[in-house]
Amino acid sequence: MKRKFLYALIAALFAVPAEAALKNGATAPTFTTQASLGGKEFTFSLAEALKNGPVVLYFYPKAFTNGCTVEAHMFAEAMDDFNVLGATVIGISKDKIETLNKFSVEACQNKFPVGADDGKIIKAYDANLLFSYANRTSFVIAPDGNILYSYTAMDPDQHVANTMDAVKKWRAEHKS
Repeated sequence: MKRKFLYALIAALFAVPAEAALKNGATAPTFTTQASLGGKEFTFSLAEALKNGPVVLYFYPKAFTNGCTVEAHMFAEAMDDFNVLGATVIGISKDKIETLNKFSVEACQNKFPVGADDGKIIKAYDANLLFSYANRTSFVIAPDGNILYSYTAMDPDQHVANTMDAVKKWRAEHKS
């Protein structure tokens, strides 16, 4: 009986969209983390990535779960468009780097990096869910370090389209 209640509670929390805690215009916390791209580990620096253009930073609960795999596939399919717009994409979760080495190849299709977090980045962006897992939250961060867009919903369906729209809007406003 208790187990059924717990499952129902977790399902209810995942079904309800929530607002991202860091609002548009807020300064994005800087970070560096171990990341993997195509199964190869490297150190990802938000400050360095922002020198090249906007960054799409998305948090997801756990590698190789259904929603997280779907979301990674969707970002991978959109990477050519993000690249044309000069945007960097990185996914962050509390998974170990060894797991992310596999996830970056299988789910991310070698198209963008995923970073390992011990919980500090998730906390800094206030993207916590249950039991220290990350909520499914996406941010678009401008090169000046300010958050252009934030979106939280456990359903992965709109994260890519919404962040793409935010990057396109920023790009249109900053054409040189």
